Amino acid sequence: MFRSEEVCLAQLFLQSASAYPCVSELGERGLVEFRDLNPNVNAFQRRFVGEVRRCEDMEKTFTFLHQELRKAGLALGPCPENPPAPLPRDVLRIQEQSEQLAQELREVSRNRESLDGRLRELREYAQVLREGQRFTGQLASLGSPARPRAFSDQEPLLNPSMAQRLDVKINFVAGVIHPWRVSAFERLLWRACRGYLIANFVEMPEPMEDPATGESITWVIFLISYWGEQIGQKIRKISDCFHCHMYPYADREADRLETLNGLLAQINDLTAVLGETEQYLTQVLQKVVLTLPAWRVKVQKMKAIYLILNQCSFNVIEKCLIAEVWCPVRDLPQVQEALRHGSHKSGSGVESFVHRIPSSESPPTLIRINKFTAGFQSIVDAYGVASYQEVNPAPYTIITFPFLFAVMFGDVGHGLLMFLFALGMVLAENNPRLREARNEILLTFFEGRYLILLMGAFSIYTGFIYNECFSKATTIFPSAWSVATMANYSNWRWVLPLHRTLPGTLLPPPWN
Repeated sequence: MFRSEEVCLAQLFLQSASAYPCVSELGERGLVEFRDLNPNVNAFQRRFVGEVRRCEDMEKTFTFLHQELRKAGLALGPCPENPPAPLPRDVLRIQEQSEQLAQELREVSRNRESLDGRLRELREYAQVLREGQRFTGQLASLGSPARPRAFSDQEPLLNPSMAQRLDVKINFVAGVIHPWRVSAFERLLWRACRGYLIANFVEMPEPMEDPATGESITWVIFLISYWGEQIGQKIRKISDCFHCHMYPYADREADRLETLNGLLAQINDLTAVLGETEQYLTQVLQKVVLTLPAWRVKVQKMKAIYLILNQCSFNVIEKCLIAEVWCPVRDLPQVQEALRHGSHKSGSGVESFVHRIPSSESPPTLIRINKFTAGFQSIVDAYGVASYQEVNPAPYTIITFPFLFAVMFGDVGHGLLMFLFALGMVLAENNPRLREARNEILLTFFEGRYLILLMGAFSIYTGFIYNECFSKATTIFPSAWSVATMANYSNWRWVLPLHRTLPGTLLPPPWN
């Protein structure tokens, strides 16, 4: 703690069959720092580039699964345990299962979007038929009382009896349009068709989702009656330009009623199918929530192992991998034990071993920390990392930094609040939700909880000395300084008298 660790350079001789589990054991224990023995080799020309690509492909699949969880409003929790790196034979199972879940989610999501789009179109079409009867005739809406027709100046001119008297065939174009485009749409229709049409607009009773933006919008239903085929072509082209959703509108009321009944039946069927689809999608997402955290940790460890193996040199003659590592001298027996354990897990008959080699390079600085000293070491490292075997000033800042802070922040009340806040984080430091918090400020406070704890304790101490509590002056410890005591018990030779020079003013006499 007071000085950086003694570090040496060592070589690891890893058998090809046991290299993966040996590096996994070293990574779990965090004992060494690997050096790249292939600095001039391209990343795409290294030995285990295929395995690294496989890990990256699985990470892309995991990213897709995570995005689907976010769309569904589900949160992915932290991994409940620390799973080891998977064996190469287990990677195929993880890859197969993850791709299967991703394929199921793609299919189910595609089907749900298709069903949602179809259901939205059917509901729009049904609303068009219902609201269109206000202009072309009276249609009793199913399941609701019929709307009474009002005979006024807005009486529909498209009554079939009137059409027979006029001996004119009336055609219709019906659909829905975005409310922001209604005024421009109506003006363009009037100018392009020179008034040879009757356009009616009405808002939908209920808002519906916009397929382009996902917002809830109260669409506007339009029903345009016209005479002549050329006018109809112009109306359809203009409607396409304004991205209107157009639907067929029958001339006869009986046909419209039959179409509406069929639409209502299809809506009920699609609603039932969509409910089952949503239920199945929820089941698939629950599987993802249970398995994805562990898969991500395993694949990350696997990718890190292969990246380390790419830094090793391959001995063709001995058929082994040679790695160079920086290792603390006192941890060399643990490194050998990790290599022995990894070789045993792989079932290799030849054990891997470590060999210390001399080096003229300056080793990296290694300072061991724990959860208490980590915050203070971070403050020191922010100013600069000490050289190898140099004295580490972090242990001294455990006292000096909180005390100097307390000299500035001396207050009993505020210091007590800081102390209690840090004490709560210290007592709840094993809570995984607190460790995996996404709030950057809260995570910063949590990492420096012991630092804040000492700062609060020292602030309480200096607050008593300053007689300050919540920025209010108190007399917890009154001042012990007294002029009378000093005058009576000290050997003063003379006292400076005060004389009056001006009315209301006392000044000491001038120096002689």
